[in-house]
This record gives sequence, structure tokens and C-alpha cells, in this order.
Amino acid sequence: MNVIVKEIITMMSIEIDLRSDTVTRPTKGMLQAIISAKVGDDVYKEDPTVNALEEKLAKMFGMDEALFFPTGSMANQAAIKLHTQPAEQLICDKWAHVYNYEGGGVSFNSGVSCKLVDGNRGLITADLVEESINPPDFYHSPLTSLVCLENTTNKGGGACYDLETIKEIRKVCNTHGLGLHLDGARLFNAIVAKKQDPKDFGKLFDTISVCLSKGLGTPMGSVLIGNKDLMKNAIRVRKVLGGGMRQMGFMAAAGIYALDNHVERLEQDHKRADDIARSLRRQEYIHEVEPVETNIIIFYLKEASYEKSFMEQLQKENIRISNMGHGKLRIVTHHDYPEESHQRFLKVLDNISL
Repeated sequence: MNVIVKEIITMMSIEIDLRSDTVTRPTKGMLQAIISAKVGDDVYKEDPTVNALEEKLAKMFGMDEALFFPTGSMANQAAIKLHTQPAEQLICDKWAHVYNYEGGGVSFNSGVSCKLVDGNRGLITADLVEESINPPDFYHSPLTSLVCLENTTNKGGGACYDLETIKEIRKVCNTHGLGLHLDGARLFNAIVAKKQDPKDFGKLFDTISVCLSKGLGTPMGSVLIGNKDLMKNAIRVRKVLGGGMRQMGFMAAAGIYALDNHVERLEQDHKRADDIARSLRRQEYIHEVEPVETNIIIFYLKEASYEKSFMEQLQKENIRISNMGHGKLRIVTHHDYPEESHQRFLKVLDNISL
């Protein structure tokens, strides 16, 4: 068989998985860090690598303490529990992860409800927060006690907050005695895209959860960072939620490696996402591509009936993306999507016929 033909067949057989930045595998350097990690029993707080990861992130954000969690959902749920009492209410956008994608944990774990705000691409404003606060002396309604923001926004296509907007929301929270939590699952994408300082976020939020697998490429793990008065009960809440772990230094080592080596390279993911968005906008079968700020592209086919054929043509090329229904689709770039895959994907988009 011709050598060129063999190369083409090999390229087509390599799967391109753009459903999420959670599908990545550890790099060689990360695997070596995992293997070499010094570990102990983290339930006793005796795992030196976990302790080092927590100290690293607390210092990075200029906050008092940090605690390692197995998942981002658990970290968010713990934060909500620390901020609230049963029968109270938190304010979040209608597309917020804590409301849509954490299994109803807000009500199950903390006994609180959500006041949903109609923001823009998952982003809300101080005015929207202000008008969503229930009067504290009106005992018929839940007591508002917490505001949850998400940065970047998942359903909002990786949209990022401006710090000025967050500062305005912080002022509202201070005026009304509300806590402010940040679901920062893809916070490092926002920090890189907008050239921000993690300490600026530490100054504005009471608690912040950061994910080490989304974008940064670790197999698992999120860290909740916060101020001492709230975090003093975090380990107890983690235990109640079933999050006590033993030799977690292996995964913490992956997190330290990711923070040292995978943050700046997020710019590559953002550039490739922008390339894909520009390619999609050229296609006749596309109705709309939402603005792209980071590594998520949300787009709409011209006709919902195109869905089946569009997805089938991608599958023939061994390419996977997320179908969100009704002609709405999502692509997420990540470190397991190298330049050769990127160029092949762009050619496929140009050759799709609907």
C-alpha cells in the first residue's frame, strides 16, 4: 500500500474527541509526577503532597486555606453548605452549573433553593443580584444568604466575567450581608484569556472552587479555597459528603504539575477554539456561532433537521462533539487536541455537505 495512503488512513483512525476538556489523559510529565509523589493518609491530613497543593493554591489566590476534593460538584456543594442554612436561598444564573449539573445537590445537601437570574450567557450583574434579594423581614419568602457566580460559564460557551462586574456584585453582597462563592471550574481559562491575577479573585470572593481536570488535564480533583472563618468546617462537610480520601498525593501531584506546566498553554486551546469558530462562520450550513472567549464553541445549525447528517459525517471521520439538541452543538478544545488533529478537523468542517 502506498505510504501516503497509509498515513491518511492512520490519521483518520485517530479519534478527535472534542466533547469536553475532561476527556484528556495525563501527559508523560504528569504521569512521572504521579509515580514519584510522596503520600500519606489525607484523612489524617498527613499526605505531604496534598498539603503542598492546598498551600500552593491558597497562596496563589491570596486566601487563608484550601481543601482538596475528589470532584468539582462536591467542592461547590461543600461551599454552599458552609455559606447557608436549610430553608435559605442562593442567587445564581439560570444556566449555572450548581443548579443544572449537580444532581439537585443544592436542595438535597443543604436544603436551600435557587433564585434563578436571567443573565447573559451565564453572566449576571449587580443590578440583577440586587433585584433578586428577598426582603429579610418578609418571613414568607426564603432568606437570601448567598450569591454563586460561574467563571467561565459552561452553558454560556466559556464566557468570562470582567473584574469590575464582580466588584459591583461584591458591593451588593456586602450591603446585604450575603456570601459570594465562585464556581471556578474553568477559572484558569478566564485568567489566561483576560490576563488577570488570581489574587484579584481571592480579594473578592469568600470561597472559590477550582477544577484541576477541566482544561488543566489531571485525572481528577478540585480544590476549595476560602477564608478561615468559613473553611474551618470544610473538612467536616467534606467528610459528611463522603469525600475523605487516603493516599491522594498521587492525584495532588498531578494537580501541582498541571499548575506548573498547563496554565500558560491554555492560550493554545483558546486560539484553536477561535480558529474553529471562524471556520464555522464561513459554512453555509451554520446559522450562528456564539462569541468565543476561551476554549468552548457553541454553535447552531441552520436547520435542526441537519443534526443527524452533520453528526453522522463527523462520526465517519472519527470525530466526536456534543449535541445539545434543537440544532445547538458544542465543541471544547484541550491539550489532547494537537495541531495535526486541529488542521484535520478544520478540513472536515469545510467538506461537510448538508
